[in-house]
Amino acid sequence: MENCPSVKNLLLLDSEGKRVAVKYYSDDWPTNQSKLAFEKSLFAKTQKTNARTEAEITLFDENVVVYKFVEDLHFFVTGGDDENELILASVLNGFFEAVTVLLRSSVDQREALTNMDLIFLCIDEIIDGGLILETDGTTIAGKVASHTIDEGAPLSEQTITQALAAAREHFTRSLLR
Repeated sequence: MENCPSVKNLLLLDSEGKRVAVKYYSDDWPTNQSKLAFEKSLFAKTQKTNARTEAEITLFDENVVVYKFVEDLHFFVTGGDDENELILASVLNGFFEAVTVLLRSSVDQREALTNMDLIFLCIDEIIDGGLILETDGTTIAGKVASHTIDEGAPLSEQTITQALAAAREHFTRSLLR
């Protein structure tokens, strides 16, 4: 496990640096106060940069941080100082793409707060205990959507991903009979 790429935390903050969705996988910040202090100082350092078109990379408190801003949301992925920046960037991009798909391209704070369950499911599909499981946004969104399918919902009210997942599940059940 020592050579496996890992993530220390994944943060989604609003335009004021306050938490929207965060998940920590490292003991580097043992208390909630230290986590909040880290988030506040990281936000202060990065808020004046222009990370809207592509992800930016910075070294902060002996950690590699990859971040991107969209509308009024700030996405951050933190790894150790020896972590590969490209791997962290792929985690960030996968998280952003999955959130974009699940929020139907309306990536803003209001939609994120409304769909907090989907965002936390995304985080859980991407990282488990700090280890990276998946970085493809479409795959992540598909797995999250398959967890949230209401099988009784009419096909017209399902997203394409949900409809495909429901069809795949129905097809699998018919094969097993």
